Amino acid sequence: MNTQPTDLLDGGRRTILVALPTRPTDAPTTVEQVLLSAARVIARVGLHRGDYVLDALGHQALDVPLYVRPMSVVGAIRFAATGSPQRTSTLAEMAVGFLALSLKDGPVWTDPFSLERHVDDWSDDVTAVEAVEFLELVATAPERAA
Repeated sequence: MNTQPTDLLDGGRRTILVALPTRPTDAPTTVEQVLLSAARVIARVGLHRGDYVLDALGHQALDVPLYVRPMSVVGAIRFAATGSPQRTSTLAEMAVGFLALSLKDGPVWTDPFSLERHVDDWSDDVTAVEAVEFLELVATAPERAA
C-alpha cells in the first residue's frame, strides 16, 4: 500500500491511502484461460517481435505503461498470468510450455528458456491475427476433443 499527500483547494494537505490490487480478481487460473487471455491481449495491443514488450527499458516513452505497448506472445502470456509482461510464474511457464509443445516442430530442449525461445521463433513468422487464432485454437483444443 502507498500513502501520498494530496493538495486541497484551500492550500492544505491530507494523506490518502491508495490500495491497488496486484492482480485482477478474475485472473486466469488454468493454462487454457491464460492462453485465451493472451490472445485477447495481442488482439488489443498488437504483436511485437523481439523482447517481451516494445521498448521494454522505456528509453523512448517512459510515460507509456508496459501494458499498453505491443507484446510478444510470451510477453502476452506472462501478462495474462501475472499482470506484467516481464514477470513470470509457474502458470505462465506451463502455458508457454503447452503452447511450445503444440507447435508443429517441437522444441529441442524442455527447459523454460528453450520453450520461450521456441515460441518466440514461431511468432516471428506470423501476423497478430494468426497468433490470436492459434492461441485460441490451442486453448480450446481440450474442449473440442471432449
